[in-house]
Amino acid sequence: MSNLFEPYQIRDLLVRDRFMRSATTSAYADEKGIVNDTIIKHYERMSRGEVGLIVKGHLYIMDNGKAHKGMAGISHDEHIPMLKKLTDAVHKHDGHIVAQINHAGVTYQPDRAGPSNYSEEDWTAREMSTDEIEAIIEGFGDAAERAIQAGFDGVQIHGAHGYLISQFLSRDVNKRNDKWGGNLKKRMRLALDVYDEVRGRIGNDPVLIKLNSDDFSPNGFTVEDAIQVAKALSEKGIDLIEISGGGRGRKPELRERARHPDHPEADFAGHAEKIRKAIKPTPMALVSGFKTLAAMEKAVEEDLTDMVSLSRPFIREPGLVANLKKDQKEATCIRCDACRANFGVAMMQCLLE
Repeated sequence: MSNLFEPYQIRDLLVRDRFMRSATTSAYADEKGIVNDTIIKHYERMSRGEVGLIVKGHLYIMDNGKAHKGMAGISHDEHIPMLKKLTDAVHKHDGHIVAQINHAGVTYQPDRAGPSNYSEEDWTAREMSTDEIEAIIEGFGDAAERAIQAGFDGVQIHGAHGYLISQFLSRDVNKRNDKWGGNLKKRMRLALDVYDEVRGRIGNDPVLIKLNSDDFSPNGFTVEDAIQVAKALSEKGIDLIEISGGGRGRKPELRERARHPDHPEADFAGHAEKIRKAIKPTPMALVSGFKTLAAMEKAVEEDLTDMVSLSRPFIREPGLVANLKKDQKEATCIRCDACRANFGVAMMQCLLE
């Protein structure tokens, strides 16, 4: 049997296989950001279906960091009881789960604020003050502590997809000329300081990050930048880096620059190979595009990645890993993206069922 189905060690956490559920946002939280039983049942189904490591869809660390309606929070102690019910449901079936913690930055509509004054189409964001940035770093630490109190096995910092940390990394969004912006070393400071804060709060529990391999904007955050940020995090002791892609100013046609001829299913395989060489032996996961068991096995066997991370396939098929372990050869998800049609309303439903 493929080593995809063998246990894998992340710091002191032994997960049952090399399948990772990539954090996928949903809209099953009330106006206070408290999750409900509908979404808890979905996480339980994934754990029962033998997913090795589940990453909970992003949780806002502060009330002014909420990305969309229906997003769950971890900004107050009142969020903990239902999150504990969620982690208990996962652990009941021998799964493991980490909390993805996030700040929306310029996508927080009531008061759009980010690294610098920034505009997109019909809106403009203001520049955050130094005091606000430092409060956000502390907020990540507070959220990490709550995650452990809620029974999560660790945390994943969201550093991708055009949210706050990703915004600071982008030379297009971050136009500051202080210690938080300018050259890449300064633009990555927020990511590194957040890591230090989280590590200082939760000690030996696993700390992961989701990082863009490329914003797929003309020059906002490139793979060359990603390599340097990943190396810096690796040197600090990050426990796993999940490679993804897509930030502010993304252009779909630029996604082609991340491709790899030997791994055509994995959207970011070409960039992932370069990052892998720079950070090894730091554990790495790769997300986006995987469909067939053969492609997943090849990615691990050829040392492109340590873990195979999936999102949409688990929306349609929470029991996918157990099915692949039997005799199924590929995911049944066809990547039609209908599950994302109601963003902020009722995401994480396969509409083909």
